[in-house]
Amino acid sequence: VQLQASGGGLVQAGGSLKISCVASGGAFSSTLMGWFRQAPGKEREFVGGISWGGDSTFYADSVKGRFTISRDNAKNTVDLQMNSLKPDDTAVYYCAARPYGLGLKRVSEYDYWGQGTLVTVSS
Repeated sequence: VQLQASGGGLVQAGGSLKISCVASGGAFSSTLMGWFRQAPGKEREFVGGISWGGDSTFYADSVKGRFTISRDNAKNTVDLQMNSLKPDDTAVYYCAARPYGLGLKRVSEYDYWGQGTLVTVSS
């Protein structure tokens, strides 16, 4: 599975941004999809995930209530809608995938990774 994330950019604190990930080369509809982020000097951390059928989502506490993940299996895409953005949300955001699974939050639990897209939130 190849993943490509896009949609990052510069946004003011309190604003919104949607980033997307498109998958190719595999059975997208049977994959657990996750979003992670990595800020400068910090380790990559889990942001949120969505089940293969799209009926179950799970989030890090730091983004719960502000970020929403959705997927369209017909288009092989997964989106991350980010609202009420804070400067602490500034990071490179990565989409990741693995066959099936649910509720997985560790970097090591995902097999495929996109190249990342930079989100910068100004204060």
